Amino acid sequence: MTPQEYVQQKASSSGSSFYYAFLFLPKPRRAAITAFYAFCREVDDVVDEVSDPSVAAQKLAWWHSEVIQSFEGGIPHHPVMQALLPCCKEFNIERHHLLSVIEGCQMDLVQTRYLDFEALSRYCYLVASVVGEVSSLIFGSSHANTTEYAHKLGLAFQLTNIIRDVGEDALRGRIYIPISELQQFDVKAHEILQRIASDRFSALMQFQCNRAREIYREALSLLPKEDRRSQKPGLMMASIYSKLLDEIEHSGFPVLQERVALTPLRKFWLAWRVQALGRF
Repeated sequence: MTPQEYVQQKASSSGSSFYYAFLFLPKPRRAAITAFYAFCREVDDVVDEVSDPSVAAQKLAWWHSEVIQSFEGGIPHHPVMQALLPCCKEFNIERHHLLSVIEGCQMDLVQTRYLDFEALSRYCYLVASVVGEVSSLIFGSSHANTTEYAHKLGLAFQLTNIIRDVGEDALRGRIYIPISELQQFDVKAHEILQRIASDRFSALMQFQCNRAREIYREALSLLPKEDRRSQKPGLMMASIYSKLLDEIEHSGFPVLQERVALTPLRKFWLAWRVQALGRF
C-alpha cells in the first residue's frame, strides 16, 4: 500500500463529514487535505484508542519527533508523513501547525475538565482552529482575514463535536463543558458521567447550541468575498455541522445516551448544495 493509498483509506473509513467536502476539490488539493486529515486522525486515535496513558504519551512523543525530523530534512517513517510532507511546502503548512495538533491531543492525556470557556478555547484552538487554518491554506487563501475566519470556524466545529459527543466522552471520564457552565445550570459532573438526563441538562445543551451557532455566524461574517469560492469546502462543513446542531436540538438533546448523526446521503446533498448552488 502506498502512502497515498494509506491516507485515502484512513480518511474514507473514518465516516467523518470532512470527507464529503474533500470530494469536490481539485486533485492536488484533495490529496493534501486527505493527508492532513489522516495525520489528525492518527494522533487523535492515539488518545481515544490507547488505554494506557503512559503508552499514549510515548506514541504522541514519537509523532512529535517524527514531525520535527521530517521538517529538518529526515526521511519520514510513517506513511502519513510520507504523504503529507510533500504537500507542506506547496501549501505553506508549517511545522508548528502539526505540533499544535499533537499538543492538543497531549492535553487530553492530562486534563479531563476545563474551568471556564477561556480555558476550553485554548484546547479548541490547538485541536480545531489550527486545523481550520491549515485547511484554509490548502483550499486556497488570499486574504489575511481568511485565517481569522478559519480559526473561528474551527472553534465552532469543535464546540459542535463536544455537544454531539457528551455521552461518549463521559464513558472516557471526560467532560469538556466548562465547570463554570455546569454550575450555572446546576448540572453535576456525576450526572454527566452517569449519563443522567434532566431538564437542567437540556437547558445547558441549549446554551451550548446557541453559542455554537453564534460562532458560526461570526466566522461566516469574517470570510472575505474574494476567498468565498476557494473556501467552499469549509462552507460545506459548516452546512453539515449546522444541520447536525439542528438535529440534536430538534430531537431533544439525547446526546448522553446516543450519538446523533446525519446519513451519508444527507451529508453529500448538503455539500453538493453549497458546491453547486452556493447555498449555505
